[in-house]
Amino acid sequence: MAPGAPSPSPSPVLAALLFSSVVLPPAQAIVVYTDREVHGAVGSRVTLHCSFWSSEWVSDDISFTWRYQPEGGRDAISVFHYAKGQPYIDEVGTFKERIQWVGDPRWKDGSIVIHNLDYTDNGTFTCDVKNPPDIVGKTSQVTLYVFEKVPTRPGLVLGAVIGGVLGAALLLLLLFYLIRYCWRRRQAALQRRLSAMEKGRLHKLGKDSSKRGRQTPVLYAMLDHSRSTKAASEKKSKGLGESRKDKK
Repeated sequence: MAPGAPSPSPSPVLAALLFSSVVLPPAQAIVVYTDREVHGAVGSRVTLHCSFWSSEWVSDDISFTWRYQPEGGRDAISVFHYAKGQPYIDEVGTFKERIQWVGDPRWKDGSIVIHNLDYTDNGTFTCDVKNPPDIVGKTSQVTLYVFEKVPTRPGLVLGAVIGGVLGAALLLLLLFYLIRYCWRRRQAALQRRLSAMEKGRLHKLGKDSSKRGRQTPVLYAMLDHSRSTKAASEKKSKGLGESRKDKK
């Protein structure tokens, strides 16, 4: 480039990319959540939970679609669809009259219930959510296992054991603090009682000492009076003796 030549202007594409990266917020894909697996017994019912997260407000055009792929099968078939505020349930397939809509789009819930389970219901259910303009994202799958009797899962047993141990420990801790509180309260009451008794004893001793203090002058006066009376009687008897001698 020759000195003094004007610099070339940036390309429009580069300018648009820079503008979109700085000004426009990045697009966020919708995220769908389901359980990994669900167990049910023959003849019972099971709930297939489906929820989602979206960067957009819940749209009036939101839709939920449930697809079912039988165990060992390759193709998935649509068994439930929700759109425009209305549920559309499969009325000709395997789940005819056995699917119930229990979701609520306002709470981002697209759950369904399958009634009267059978062994042929084993398979994978896929939940797909569209919340325009947020329509990009992955689906979520839950596997249904139907048993004659639902087995107890080790995780549930372990959770119950841990919960029981924690509950017992909490109960013992509460009992310990209750006993400690009652003991301290009893000790405080006993201390107050002893303090009151000590104050009463000291008060009684004070009264006795003041009473003795008041009685001491009276005793001294009585002693002085008895001494003077004794001296007077001795003097009188001595005078009588001397007068008798003079008469003789």
